[in-house]
Amino acid sequence: MNFFFRKKSGQPAPQEYPPFHKTSDVRESSSSAPAEQSTPQQAKEGKSESTARFAARQPVCCFERLILAPEVRHRIEALLARIRHHRMLYEEWNLQKIDPQGRHVAVNFYGASGTGKTMCAEALAAALEKPIIEVSYAELESKYVGETSKNIQAAFRAATEQGAVLFFDEADSLLGKRLSNVTQASDHAVNTSRSVMLKQLDAFEGIVVFASNLVESFDRAFVRRILEHIELPLPGEDELPALWQHFIVPRITGRDALDWPRLASLSAGFSPALILDAVKLACGRAVTEAGDADAPILTMAHLEDAIAQIARAREVVGAHGMGNR
Repeated sequence: MNFFFRKKSGQPAPQEYPPFHKTSDVRESSSSAPAEQSTPQQAKEGKSESTARFAARQPVCCFERLILAPEVRHRIEALLARIRHHRMLYEEWNLQKIDPQGRHVAVNFYGASGTGKTMCAEALAAALEKPIIEVSYAELESKYVGETSKNIQAAFRAATEQGAVLFFDEADSLLGKRLSNVTQASDHAVNTSRSVMLKQLDAFEGIVVFASNLVESFDRAFVRRILEHIELPLPGEDELPALWQHFIVPRITGRDALDWPRLASLSAGFSPALILDAVKLACGRAVTEAGDADAPILTMAHLEDAIAQIARAREVVGAHGMGNR
């Protein structure tokens, strides 16, 4: 498992890796609209409409701040090595001859909600010293016919223009199986947008990251185009104590008296996001009980109550919704 804790001070150590080839644009499907025209103000600032709509930002997480199971860390390190040696593999070793569509690298982080998929995407971009463009399905979907496809094209175009890692959250909404029984215009629009996604992914010459907790719904065509599918499991017995110790930071009064093994036992099956929620609930209760007169102290009782509260909520309303973090 893995999760983002705090932004690490300073910049990641410089990495030596060959840059991906960049193109001024990506190929469009035959039914796509012409490229967007920049406004005078955007042209003055050197920004296209795609860049303005999907602006890249610097990642806020790095792998040094993540707790990863050994097998997950090994797979991510292998992926990073593959990306950094892309030019040697595809040009010097000429893998492009047998894999002409291998200009891009696509990876899918999957697992239960709250296991840190988004933070892993951020850390991957940081490790490669690239900005990141995060795109959700809500930003792409449109009720107007053809607009969703145009938005997908604009996202890929923006990533090319800005040299950014392109990250699609809630990827199962975009990469789902194409509909075989098309009975209305909305069905046709769904199939069209997924076909456009396939063509854009094939033409892209960069890094694409998907995150999903419903990978079973992926269309086989997308599964085949994704280089790595890396599962981020729920924390195990080795990771749980480390998570509690990291979330309960040293400045919290009462930290030294806490029973870490017991906290790990009580929170078995919790995602990192749920553990973070428990810490926030417990700290809030400690401060409330102390009032203005006394210095608040976090105790095991506060944490046990918070864990029980979250466990009850999961039983009543289902797994705690935390998106694809």
